[in-house]
Amino acid sequence: MKKGGEFTMQISPLAGSGVIAQQQLPTSETVMGKEDFLKMLITQLRYQDPLNPMEGTEFSAQLAQFSTVEQLANIKEMLQASIDGNYLLATSINNTLAATVIGKEVKAYGNQIYLPQEGSVVLNFKLDGQAQQVTIEILDENGSVVKTIQQQNLSSGEHVVEWDGTNEEGNRLEEGRYTFRVSAMGENDGEVGVTLFSRGVITGVRYSSHGAVLMLGQIEIPLSEVYEILMG
Repeated sequence: MKKGGEFTMQISPLAGSGVIAQQQLPTSETVMGKEDFLKMLITQLRYQDPLNPMEGTEFSAQLAQFSTVEQLANIKEMLQASIDGNYLLATSINNTLAATVIGKEVKAYGNQIYLPQEGSVVLNFKLDGQAQQVTIEILDENGSVVKTIQQQNLSSGEHVVEWDGTNEEGNRLEEGRYTFRVSAMGENDGEVGVTLFSRGVITGVRYSSHGAVLMLGQIEIPLSEVYEILMG
């Protein structure tokens, strides 16, 4: 454009008010990767004012930022690969150790019990304090109470109660899975905390995508829930 005998030039402004501001750049809701950073840098170079180019120090700073972004991305990939490798190694070790407990008696957190065709079942629980009255209820798979056992004056700590596998009428119940619950009352009818344990001889190991699972009859016990391995 000619004005007053002089030629003037219309220059597109830099980022913030011109072409760059109209580009589809990442928002605060997205993560800028190294590809996004490179696109932004190329766009800025394309539309900069040729009569007022970007200063060398500023350009070098942006190149350094791009290099940093790329290095951080590489570090993230290496860390993820390390985590995946450690997980596979831990899973392999756990699977190997799980097979060694077959035939051993274990105690795990939980309230599941397995009644065999013959014999009794051990009910294991821990009291947080002294209890004057303890009520143990055994439930079938439908959640119905089939047996109630009363205990008095139990000290704090772990306790073992044997169930002979019979119901309230003294009849032998069918083999299978059952659960139990324990309520304990202390002085002045105060409730005492109770921790329940599943206890028995491990009959096998099943491997799943979530890791090794110990088999107590038909009961599945995650390896992570094992509290103690009892040596015979």
